[in-house]
Amino acid sequence: MRPPMEEPIGAFEVSKTRRKVQVGTAVVYCLLAAGVVFGYAAIKPVLIQENVYREYCTDEELQNDVAVCFEQELRLNFMFTTAAVATNVCALLVGTILDLYGPRISGVIGSIFIAAGALLFAYAKEITSFDAYVPGYLFLALGGPFIFIPSFQLSNTFPASSGLILSMLTGAFDSSSAVFLFYRLAYERIGSFLSIHKFFLGYLAVPIFIIFAQIFIMPSTSYKTVGELVKQVEEEETRLADEDYAESDEDEVDDDELLLRRERRESVVSEITQLLGSKGAARHQQKEETKREISGVWGAMHGRTIREQMASPWYILIALFTIIQMTRINYFVATIRPQYEFLLGSEQRAVELNEFFDVALPLGGLCAVPFIGMLLDRTGTPTVMLVLVAVAAATGFLNLLKESWAAYVNVVLFVLYRPFYYTAVSDYTAKVFGFQSFGTIYGSIICAAGVFNFTQTGLDAATAKLFKHDPRPVNLLLLVLVTTVGGALCMWVNVRTRKLKRSLLEEEANSAMERETLMPGGYSSF
Repeated sequence: MRPPMEEPIGAFEVSKTRRKVQVGTAVVYCLLAAGVVFGYAAIKPVLIQENVYREYCTDEELQNDVAVCFEQELRLNFMFTTAAVATNVCALLVGTILDLYGPRISGVIGSIFIAAGALLFAYAKEITSFDAYVPGYLFLALGGPFIFIPSFQLSNTFPASSGLILSMLTGAFDSSSAVFLFYRLAYERIGSFLSIHKFFLGYLAVPIFIIFAQIFIMPSTSYKTVGELVKQVEEEETRLADEDYAESDEDEVDDDELLLRRERRESVVSEITQLLGSKGAARHQQKEETKREISGVWGAMHGRTIREQMASPWYILIALFTIIQMTRINYFVATIRPQYEFLLGSEQRAVELNEFFDVALPLGGLCAVPFIGMLLDRTGTPTVMLVLVAVAAATGFLNLLKESWAAYVNVVLFVLYRPFYYTAVSDYTAKVFGFQSFGTIYGSIICAAGVFNFTQTGLDAATAKLFKHDPRPVNLLLLVLVTTVGGALCMWVNVRTRKLKRSLLEEEANSAMERETLMPGGYSSF
């Protein structure tokens, strides 16, 4: 039986101090757990040092004392691939649970997943009946979206600062990969004293903290959006007007009761107005209209059925681009060290680059987030798509070069590009298809891309066996695919944007002609 949905609450009903604490708490636990599995490149050397999957190496590989054997590399990367797929695929499930049960239940479920993952990882060596590392990492990945996605509604705690709050939460997600970086640095300093077993037992403090926060600090239901608050103001003002009219006709109504109701409604209107800021609703509406005009693609597929939207080039091209590019991104995260061991011809130089990447990945998210919003709000969608594809092609080309400078430039571009890529795809989806079908359209794109990520295992095997550890053939294949599909996407968006603008101008011209027909010489009297 479907549970009754709890009504959203207005931020004005909660004290400002409590709302600040809620936002701060969400930023902290997103920083500690939301995207921790994407720190795989940082924790992978620790797993190798701890001999995880070393038992699958051949006698020959053990005799040659290889740093990482073929089967070990495949199994470690498969562990990450499974987690990356789960992170994307479960977004649909998270949305459903969030809508039915609210952010508190979603957060508790996420913390349970994280606790299960930490326990499995901590006792993986003792568990012999099954491979506990894969489900352990999988549960850590599943917990991330369950605590991160419900936190978005906290941007409504302070509507005037919603952009800043979203940036803080997104930055916390991107920076959460640093958790494993700090663990690796500590491990290198004190060695086996901080083994995987001890670290993940200690990491259990994070899900315990999240459960405590969900029960005692975080809201049980979502906060109302700006649109809902504006609607509430209009309804309260209508009721006030009705009461003024009723007062003139009803002599028997208790004056004290009428006065009390009126003061309560006036207080609600005043508090919402103060929350939104001076002329907050009007300013918000004007900003949204400006964004829509700049984008050039707003409304391209609004009002169409899901079937029509998914059958259109608008959907097919962005879905194909996302599938290919997400595979490239996660493949690079999983294999940066072995790739550059071959390209740079030195294990030491590859280790140094890997360490630079571990630091740059969380910092890149923090640095890029403020500029991403500005770019998306002030630049047309055709330009955004061009930048998206151009940078993807640039990183793909740099990943073919056997030069140190190219490697470091590639890493810098990659860590800045990754948050931009995810945000640009969701922005494109919202503008083209609308919010009515956003969940289904965006969820299906990310879900399909996540499932396709399982091809990484095949790419790993081809690189190791077929191409003798040379990553360039696979990288070149992915570069050609992403450039071809991305080029087609840019051309389609550019052509259709021009047609949309032309149609808009024609509609405005026709409307002007109709007005002139209805009021011939309407201006001559002046």
